Amino acid sequence: MSAESGGESFTDYIQHHLTFWKAPLAQTGGLASLHVDTLIMSCVLGFLFLFWFGWFARRATSGVPGKGQAFVELALEFVDGQVKDAWHGSRTFLGPLALTIFFWILFMNFMDVLPVDLIPAAAHAAGATHFRPVPTADVNMTFAMSLSVLILTLFYGMKAKGVGGYFKGAVSHPFAAKNIFMKVLLAPFNVLMFLIEMVTQPVSLALRLFGNIFAGDLLFMLIAGLMTQFLSFWYPLGIVGYVAWSFVELLIILIQAFIFMYLAVTYIAMAQQHH
Repeated sequence: MSAESGGESFTDYIQHHLTFWKAPLAQTGGLASLHVDTLIMSCVLGFLFLFWFGWFARRATSGVPGKGQAFVELALEFVDGQVKDAWHGSRTFLGPLALTIFFWILFMNFMDVLPVDLIPAAAHAAGATHFRPVPTADVNMTFAMSLSVLILTLFYGMKAKGVGGYFKGAVSHPFAAKNIFMKVLLAPFNVLMFLIEMVTQPVSLALRLFGNIFAGDLLFMLIAGLMTQFLSFWYPLGIVGYVAWSFVELLIILIQAFIFMYLAVTYIAMAQQHH
């Protein structure tokens, strides 16, 4: 909701911007719902990434590259270098995966530095009562991505070692033993450590990204809310604060995209390594 919304209070303004556009699922009796705004923005930004990189890939030349092609090549070399540090095998899968994760999350995070009323006001004019334009400020989105990384970790771990070899490693490590008695004795502890690792990896990935982006998004809302409610005094200070925090947030969204990408690649690479 934008500043022209009349007599709403500061609390109403913040609450409105924290509310998702929800579509209840009939199959669940209203207990669950889809966040339509998160789905729309994540899909639009994903297609934007594919279109952008596909555009320059189809028009790539072997001569002196233009600015767009040079940026894409620099990004590819950067991401491929990070994957190379984490995994010394074939990068035909991990390279494109890392590139997709990094730029998709970066695009979604970047929505955080846009004026908080810009996209919600446009969505409101189109008939949406609520619209949150930052997908990574939705914990459901970050958990969905982290669970996808977990599934890929399990799949490629089993592909590299075999199903039996993968679960044999879960039973026999990190506490290894040579005689059968000690192996049986330590097996429950190894399984417990394996389960803890399988839980903490996606939870830490999801909450780290969500917490940082949500905090930045909320601060932008607070600044914009003060500017909206107290125009005479807070507006000049709000502009300065908004711009200053935008520069800080740009660094945060870049770091968070990199951390998620690098940890995802590391988890998948570690799952494929033989002890």
